[in-house]
Amino acid sequence: MGFRMDLFLSLWIKLFFVLTPFFALTMFLSLSEGYLHAQRQKLARNVSAAVMIICLILFFAGAHLFELFGITLDSFRVGAGILLMLSGINLVQGRSGSMSSPEGGDITVVPLAIPIIVGPATIGILLVKGAELTETAEKVSGCLAMLAAVACMGLVLLSADTIQTIMGDKGIAVLSRLTGLILAAMAAQMIMVGIQSFFF
Repeated sequence: MGFRMDLFLSLWIKLFFVLTPFFALTMFLSLSEGYLHAQRQKLARNVSAAVMIICLILFFAGAHLFELFGITLDSFRVGAGILLMLSGINLVQGRSGSMSSPEGGDITVVPLAIPIIVGPATIGILLVKGAELTETAEKVSGCLAMLAAVACMGLVLLSADTIQTIMGDKGIAVLSRLTGLILAAMAAQMIMVGIQSFFF
């Protein structure tokens, strides 16, 4: 069993942005408005744990789902790329949609873990990466990269109060839009890879 450092670093950075950390931070602060610091810390830990479990399931289920439904990896690349592009465009334009906290309910899994952090585009990316990394060294490196990305996402949420104090809502919004630009570029590349594989 080996380890691919180049794959780890590349996938870690990509997945961190796919998890849209600064948009998630904005929604986390909004939905936990009125929470005490200790309550927000507990919520951040619970959300991170939920996201980690969901991501692990998606990462290892990808190849089996494609086989079950007879979907090719390249067609799913194009579909996931389009979803990622739409997600990036929405972030750039600031049209992230509004979600409200379920009255008297737990917001850990819904809506924070799903669909705010692990949305349709993230699900698509995780399924594709899980299916295209077939060798043991790639699978191990990819899994560790995903866990590292989720851990970084958790650190952002744990530091929510500090980040809000230092950067303010406008600063977080700017970072969220920059994330959108990066996602759009990643989506364009993903779509092109899928289309090229159809013709070559």
